[in-house]
Amino acid sequence: MSYTWNFDIVWSYRWIFLTGTGVTIGITIAVVLLGLVVGLIAGIAQLSRSPALRWLSWAYIEMFRLTPLLVLLLWFYYALPILTGIKLDAITASVVTLTLYGGSFYAEVIRGGIISIEPGQSEAGLALGMTPARVMRRIVLPQAIKRMIPPLMNQSIIQFKNTSLVSVLAVPDLLYQGQVAAMDTYRALEVYTVVAAIYVVVLLPLTAIVKLAEKRLAHSN
Repeated sequence: MSYTWNFDIVWSYRWIFLTGTGVTIGITIAVVLLGLVVGLIAGIAQLSRSPALRWLSWAYIEMFRLTPLLVLLLWFYYALPILTGIKLDAITASVVTLTLYGGSFYAEVIRGGIISIEPGQSEAGLALGMTPARVMRRIVLPQAIKRMIPPLMNQSIIQFKNTSLVSVLAVPDLLYQGQVAAMDTYRALEVYTVVAAIYVVVLLPLTAIVKLAEKRLAHSN
């Protein structure tokens, strides 16, 4: 079976693709920044002396890590209003869900980075009269962040790809706009090829940066 490619029709939808790409990048930036904050809080809580904090952070992390993202998106958009009466628009529901989902993975990266630092350094800080919070802020985190950067960047790349699922809530991201173009033109092959190419073009420089960061970290160690 032969197929005649025709990208001329797809070209006429270029502004839709650009708009969708902008929405995708905007959502990614928001969920990465917010997810890092959530992940930092949950990751440190995992190492808390309080059993209650440890349990709460563990429950949050496991619940979101073990539940499929698509299920979480549908739950926050359709089920949460029934349970609480709080109605979230599609973009807000997407940002909240992706933030909490990504934060659960960031939390494990941050926890792993913190415990990778030799305990003797924390003990030395405490012996000098520093508070545990100051030891964490001045001694542990500066060293741990260096080790966390590659896995955090990898998780952020995954978050960028995860945003494609928000199209099920009719958020006008790249994939959703591609679906609109495919239905209008009946050229699904060309449309989804362009969508895939845009994802690759955006992510290729980021993956190169991650590899460079990993090499520099290995060299410094």
